[in-house]
Amino acid sequence: EWKWDGIRVQAVAEGGERRLYSRTGEDISGAFPDVVAHMGFEGALDGELIVRRGDQVAPFGDLQKRLGRKSPGKAMLASHPAALRLYDILIEGEEDLRALPFDTRRTRLEAFVADLNPERFDVSELLPFETWDDLASLREAPPEVVIEGVMLKRRDTPYMAGRPKGPWFKWKRDPRIIDAVILYAQRGHGKRSGFYSDFTFGVWDGDRLVPVGKAYSGFTDEELRNLDRFVRNHTVERFGPVRSLSPDLVVEVAFEGLNRSTRHKSGVAMRFPRISRIRWDKPAGEADRIETLRAMLPEVEQP
Repeated sequence: EWKWDGIRVQAVAEGGERRLYSRTGEDISGAFPDVVAHMGFEGALDGELIVRRGDQVAPFGDLQKRLGRKSPGKAMLASHPAALRLYDILIEGEEDLRALPFDTRRTRLEAFVADLNPERFDVSELLPFETWDDLASLREAPPEVVIEGVMLKRRDTPYMAGRPKGPWFKWKRDPRIIDAVILYAQRGHGKRSGFYSDFTFGVWDGDRLVPVGKAYSGFTDEELRNLDRFVRNHTVERFGPVRSLSPDLVVEVAFEGLNRSTRHKSGVAMRFPRISRIRWDKPAGEADRIETLRAMLPEVEQP
């Protein structure tokens, strides 16, 4: 199946109660009344919550505008309609289906969804392939930019809670990569409380550096010690726990996606950024420019 760039949820309806739960167990029903209103069934479904306009799945940034809202307004409901792309069925009526093999649950799901509103519920597409090379080609060239990769599932396995290794496997596309300059650093937490391990980085916008993200992972313990030493030797100003640094160190930043952002001066926000390589050898002037990031923004994103 395709791995869509939304959030994983369970839609649960029982005895007149209708709820949407995030993967952490949070009740997010209030933020998505347009989905909940069409949950006229008895059972529990597993799927990806997305913003969908007709057949077009919107970028994650559109969904993010709906997350956390207790009661979205009519304008937001109209411009950012939510839907569920379903992966699985756990309970149908009073029957628990989780012990059944995936193939059987899939057949039951397809029959179940036939009676639901197609604007709010559809079923995740199955992707046939003959060889691993065929699957790799699908993964690298999906039909839509909002697809993160593919999901592999054993046909004979039951539905299991948590993240068991083996029955399901998420194979994301290779991350996007840019070269950025470290601008600010902050101490970490827990075992890292004695080190500067949280880094804000930026790219060139004309002749100035603008922040585009923050990362606190991707480096080894030895690299962390070297980064901490760099921070202490290149601090130019302090703002409480934050240190402003001289713009001398370039890092290679890997990230999963990019959205427009009105909260960041750069106008962009990264998804899951991490430092993939420290470029001690690269001059700051050769870091990437904001135009490079803007060219990666999804064209289908709505204002």
